[in-house]
Amino acid sequence: MNNHIETFRAVVYPWHCDHQGHMTTMHYVGMFDAAFWHHVSAMRFTRAYLAQHQTGFVDLKDTLEYKAELPVGSLVVIVSEITRIGKSSITALHTMRNAETNEIAATSEKISAYFDLRARHSTPIPEDIAIPMRAMITSATGQD
Repeated sequence: MNNHIETFRAVVYPWHCDHQGHMTTMHYVGMFDAAFWHHVSAMRFTRAYLAQHQTGFVDLKDTLEYKAELPVGSLVVIVSEITRIGKSSITALHTMRNAETNEIAATSEKISAYFDLRARHSTPIPEDIAIPMRAMITSATGQD
């Protein structure tokens, strides 16, 4: 079963690239960050929900792997999937591809904690949201 969702699209512009002609790390990170927020919003953690509950997410770990260069003019698409859900954290894999060739350009495996913004510490993911999220896990070892 394919449980990934499209979370980002862009075009690589000249200002995304460095003097060596390839997209710089800061733009990969920015694109993956935008994909993350679309991903959690699709899981019902919308901006309104987070504001109402005074919660958010903090990144605990982000592992980037660069697989192929994206030259200026490349069309980029990122798809995201949940690989693990803990009591207060999620692990997601974000895969960036060249939209024209379907070649994987980079991946980001991100571990993020659901965070109480008032108390300034992690807090359990609400069960009414965690249950449908668990159904989206893409690996058999993803649940605690």
